[in-house]
Amino acid sequence: MTTAATTATVPAPTTATRPVPRRKRRPPRPARVVLHAFLVLVSLGWLAPLALGIYASLRPYYETSKYGYFSLPHSLTLHYYAKAWHDAQMTKYFLNTVLIAIPGVILTLFLASFVGFAITRVRLRFGIPLLVLFTAGNLLPQQIIAIPLYEMFKRIPLPAFMSGSGTLYDSYWAVIAIHVAFQTGFCVFVLSNYMRTIPYEITEAAIVDGAGVWRQYWTVTLPLCRPALAALATLEFTWMYNDFLWALVLMSTGDKLPITSALNNLRGQFFTDYNLLAAGSVIVALPTIFVFFALQRQFVAGLTLGANKG
Repeated sequence: MTTAATTATVPAPTTATRPVPRRKRRPPRPARVVLHAFLVLVSLGWLAPLALGIYASLRPYYETSKYGYFSLPHSLTLHYYAKAWHDAQMTKYFLNTVLIAIPGVILTLFLASFVGFAITRVRLRFGIPLLVLFTAGNLLPQQIIAIPLYEMFKRIPLPAFMSGSGTLYDSYWAVIAIHVAFQTGFCVFVLSNYMRTIPYEITEAAIVDGAGVWRQYWTVTLPLCRPALAALATLEFTWMYNDFLWALVLMSTGDKLPITSALNNLRGQFFTDYNLLAAGSVIVALPTIFVFFALQRQFVAGLTLGANKG
């Protein structure tokens, strides 16, 4: 007796998949539309003076005096940029600014990072009061101590190779010192908060491996603070580069003044060509723009990491 085995035919799996229906985009909420409109208006408000300055620097003065600054251009030229560079002697003043800003930024970040390390990683007994003391220094208006600093710097002697006047007054060291003194407190506040987000186990592992305090700071902690240091370097360079007050208060030799003072050379005694002055202002603003774009990734990373951690 034979039995007939019946086999059920199983349908082969199909590889075709059903198309995923697209999600319907929700209409934007009114609050979001208002927020974006506000941000666009604020951005245009910040960019408008820069755009007007660039527009004026490309037009001859006789044209703007006849038709106004908001009229359509009849001719555009780069002549004012070459004239501003030559008449204001910007090469010399740019060098003066580099001699002030770069050492000031380096000293500020080094001192601030070391103090921040001592407060957060060494765990000093009076770490919090020390942090409050550094931060409180930023609450003091700089203008109210201009005259005391002027008198004090005239009485601090310096060797002849460091200052032609024989004192701290009328030297690059005076401007560098005042920038470092005023900016260190802010940098200590930022870096100490950033260092608190770094796990302390990393420092403990370095101590177990026999690392001293300097090696814990320089080799272990400081490389982890690169985003915060880059963000602060961008801000500090911009602030020191744009300083105008302290160079005028603490320097008397015109050839030592920074680039922000060079724009005064473009003003005539009886007449000022504001289109020429606009071209000089655009040239002066370019280095800070280049620094921001060069450190843009680190700058944004520093701000983002500092906001998300902790």
